[in-house]
Amino acid sequence: MTGPADWRQRGPEFARASDVYCHARVVPSDDIDVLGHASNVAYVRWVQDAAVAHSESVGLGIEAYLAFGAVFVVRRHELDYLRSAMSGDAIVLETWIEAWSAATSTRRTRVLRGEEELAHAVTTWAFIDRTTGRPARVPDAVKAAFADQKDHDAPPCP
Repeated sequence: MTGPADWRQRGPEFARASDVYCHARVVPSDDIDVLGHASNVAYVRWVQDAAVAHSESVGLGIEAYLAFGAVFVVRRHELDYLRSAMSGDAIVLETWIEAWSAATSTRRTRVLRGEEELAHAVTTWAFIDRTTGRPARVPDAVKAAFADQKDHDAPPCP
């Protein structure tokens, strides 16, 4: 398990199978819990939303995955909460694919408010065959789309 100190020391210099994708958002009041800050569930949703937006930015929306006959589903989320996000905060989620295996990808995500890191996550995504419900080999075309990310229109990281 990677702790916060490891993230600060290595930051986004972890090995990458894709470029960093930046997903900006403003924390809505609906994401605030009874303690007055963004709920843990909101962070999990933001991490997933950033991954989906990254995939769409390289031309892999739901239609593309349906054509492959398989989709990515979260197998595991590991999320470290470091600081609170508040309603109205402008945040950026930096996300990238760290590695591929036959039927999974490992994705890292950092949640930032300016230069301040609020959280970081490691997510294992499994590629699941829609007919059998079993893991399927990630097509080379999917890996190549992320590897060739520079050819796509992605927002620059602030």
